[in-house]
Amino acid sequence: MLSNILSLNPIVLALLGTTFTFLATTAGAAMVYLMKKDVNPDIQHGFLGFAAGVMIAASVWSLLIPAIEMAEEQGITGWIPAAGGFVFGGVFLFILDKLLPHLHIDTDKPEGLKSSFKRTTMLVLAVTLHNIPEGMAVGLSFGLAGQMNSQAGLMSAFALALGMGIQNFPEGAAISLPLRKEGFSKNKSFIFGALSGIVEPIAGLAGALLVTGVAGIMPWMLAFAAGAMIYVVVEELIPESQSSSEHSHAGTIGTMLGFLVMMVLDVALG
Repeated sequence: MLSNILSLNPIVLALLGTTFTFLATTAGAAMVYLMKKDVNPDIQHGFLGFAAGVMIAASVWSLLIPAIEMAEEQGITGWIPAAGGFVFGGVFLFILDKLLPHLHIDTDKPEGLKSSFKRTTMLVLAVTLHNIPEGMAVGLSFGLAGQMNSQAGLMSAFALALGMGIQNFPEGAAISLPLRKEGFSKNKSFIFGALSGIVEPIAGLAGALLVTGVAGIMPWMLAFAAGAMIYVVVEELIPESQSSSEHSHAGTIGTMLGFLVMMVLDVALG
């Protein structure tokens, strides 16, 4: 079974993996049809915290550690591409954060360059920033597994995709439910929530195409995705999971649970 999957082109593998994570976002966005318009803030904070925990664990076990090991196999000091790629990934997201017009839920002040975009568009663009490094990470993992014809690498890529998919489900809900609360219809809230994840297959394909063309930069690209994800976690997910007029542990518990789930998945499957 695994050998048949590995026979697929690495680009196809990357597309399949990131399509799964996109569909998970879509399924999460569909929760707008099942839940009330006014969502308990603790649920919202728990969703965001869970996403943060998954991304932290994935950055370490699925990206940074493999980047170090791969660099050492290439005869390079392991921490150099890991640290360099990590910094580049954070800087890349910082630049996107400053340039891309976007608006966070529960705020009225847009970030990025001034634009005439509608409020809805900027709300979706804010979440799109989260999904760029996620899609890149999954695409890189599947692309690497296909390129190296490695069953162990394929299992690791499956673990990462599954973890990101589990994380994307509450993240999709964390987009559509607030949009519904702001007065959008259920259908519109669902569509925009689902569309926020469409960037994942695009970013995954870009990453897979890059590493299949220049295999030697793979450690740098894995670390790049890790740095970008940690930037998102620290800049947005954790602060938003803790934003409350009353002290709540929901975001903290969600973060720890997400970290635990992703760690177990990666160690057990990878």
